[in-house]
Amino acid sequence: MTHVFDEATAVARLDKTDGHVVRATTHPAYNNMVGPFGGVTAATVVRALQEHPEALGEPLALTINYAAPIAEGEWDLALVLIRTNRTNQHWTFTIDQNDQVVASGTAVLGVRRDTWGDTEGDAPQLPPVDDVPAVDFPDFIAWARNYDKRFVTGSLEAASDDSTSTLWLRDEPPRPLDFPALTSMTDAFFPRVFLRHGTYMPAGTISLTTYFHATRGELAAQGANAVRATARGARFGNGHFDQYGQIWGDADVLLATTHQLVYYKDVAQ
Repeated sequence: MTHVFDEATAVARLDKTDGHVVRATTHPAYNNMVGPFGGVTAATVVRALQEHPEALGEPLALTINYAAPIAEGEWDLALVLIRTNRTNQHWTFTIDQNDQVVASGTAVLGVRRDTWGDTEGDAPQLPPVDDVPAVDFPDFIAWARNYDKRFVTGSLEAASDDSTSTLWLRDEPPRPLDFPALTSMTDAFFPRVFLRHGTYMPAGTISLTTYFHATRGELAAQGANAVRATARGARFGNGHFDQYGQIWGDADVLLATTHQLVYYKDVAQ
């Protein structure tokens, strides 16, 4: 049986002579407060890139800018390969719906080489996943039902001066981790302004950047195990804030980092 995530990120090539265009369709299981969950949109872009016949290596970086909400239904993704070097490849893309651009972005793919390496910073040390209770989001946030979320800190129970959330996270039902799924997880942190205020409020991602540190082998080793996810905000004000997140796998392997710019409105506005 096909996993709902694979249904939500499926693409089909369109027969167009002016470039590589694929068509995707929103899935109700990944609806957000307004439009689809941005993480699944970004994941669809990564899947389409990996399926492109000229794709080189593995995803290294993705930036997607959400220009407008995507309406329910079909949308088209145009991928443009702008340069291929010996070990990396650069792409631009646009998402169109109803003859209007609703998102755009850039991506970098690359061939990973064996070199010296190190990870600065420490992985969050959490209680065993089975010792932490799962937390549900309100029903109007449909996409969250597709994740098993077990918060150790920052679960939106009350307003806090610290916007940090740290949790166990995995697909629900469990699914082996791959690059599209990892992409989606980097957007699975609720906006940090919710935690600062202790309530839901109008907010939405404007720009999401994900850096992929994991190799295919490391993702295969992770399998369907829960990852450790942590995020915090930096500065809030003037209707915007940024938040930084990390996704850690087994054996303290840093799988991905992410940074995003988020728009928000005060509840009274």
